Amino acid sequence: MGKYLLKLPKMGESVAEATLTTWLKDVGDSIAVDESIVEVATDKVDSDVPSEVEGILLEKKFQVNEIAQVGDVIAVIEIAGSDETSEEEVVSDPLPEVKETLKEDPVAVIEAAVSSAQSTVQTPTISSSDTKRFYSPLVKNIAKEEGIALEELENIQGTGDKGRVTKKDILGYIKTRTAAPVQSEIQIEEKQIDVPKPAPVSISGQDQHIEMTRMGKMISDHMVNSRKISAHVQSFVEVDVTDLWDWRERVKGKFQKREQEKLTFTPIFIAAVVQALKEFPLLNSSVSENTIIQKKVINVGMATALGDGNLIVPVIKNTDHLNLVGLARAVNDLSIRARNNELAPDEVQGGTYTVTNVGNFGSITGIPIINQPQVGILAIGVIRKMPAVIETANGDFIGIRRKMILCHSYDHRIINGAMGGQFVKAVADALEQWDTSIDF
Repeated sequence: MGKYLLKLPKMGESVAEATLTTWLKDVGDSIAVDESIVEVATDKVDSDVPSEVEGILLEKKFQVNEIAQVGDVIAVIEIAGSDETSEEEVVSDPLPEVKETLKEDPVAVIEAAVSSAQSTVQTPTISSSDTKRFYSPLVKNIAKEEGIALEELENIQGTGDKGRVTKKDILGYIKTRTAAPVQSEIQIEEKQIDVPKPAPVSISGQDQHIEMTRMGKMISDHMVNSRKISAHVQSFVEVDVTDLWDWRERVKGKFQKREQEKLTFTPIFIAAVVQALKEFPLLNSSVSENTIIQKKVINVGMATALGDGNLIVPVIKNTDHLNLVGLARAVNDLSIRARNNELAPDEVQGGTYTVTNVGNFGSITGIPIINQPQVGILAIGVIRKMPAVIETANGDFIGIRRKMILCHSYDHRIINGAMGGQFVKAVADALEQWDTSIDF
């Protein structure tokens, strides 16, 4: 009898752990291939974990309401007719000798890496952020070993639950497929740097101890890592949105009556950002070591505050294909479902640029941290009545205008100050020159 180690799979970008909410099988129960064994919940979505093998549930490693990390063994399944232990996820280590020499001789590391790269060919890793479809670790490992790229995997017809590709599906496909081209890939583990520990915090008997939430911990790690990865630079611009404000006040009632949707400023801001991204496509990019990956699609993430004080960033896919009505529907829908914890994993992945409306809370402006692996994020301040110099043919005079401040944070590794400033100025121009003749 063999034992199959069922591990908690990755369920989305920045999701590192999950709470086991319901066991669907008890110890001793028979399990079919692709049958769900346990339901889990994260701070973003709820999901289930299926089995890739047929057998009997031998052991539960976690109880209901306990927290498991991604990659933890959550159950052991007994497999009939096997004498070997198999695992749901096999972590490949293409350079074991390189890792051993890393601590001793950096030159040897490089030489071993080059030598290995010349003789090792691997298929690029399939990431959950690259596809809306769920693939179990076992299926992804088989695809990697057989040189099946993501584009090819997406075309395989799945017979599992909700069209999921099972082990049987991919093995059947491999028998009939022709050889697919693969790409060379080499990964070198970076040497760990010892970081000094912070000084102990003085605590008095009256201090309140508040445990960070799981989402809070993940946001904290994500933001700290972003600061380490990207060279953050900011450009600020003041925008006169008086005409835009008056236009929205005039049409918002008719818009809601005709479209059954509220017309907030957020879809208007996003429309201006999309227009600027088309003008400066390098801002719609990611950086991978020394390579710039310029995205063909524009997927705008919008930072959304939750009731518990945490933050989530749902993503509007193919934003450049939506008109103002489509943007309003997407913004309203994602905002409501984000606050109700009803977003699917793919709805918080794949963003190429992010917008955060700090003005919703009265902030004049803010200096946002880049949402990795993106290279830019725009903070939108509160709209205020301001005294301003108004130029006319008869001279200048002081008047009351509605103004706001935009802060653009961008990655100075690939975006210089000129482009970063020109981009946010383009957003400002789009808002100041908004077509106020549009009616509903």
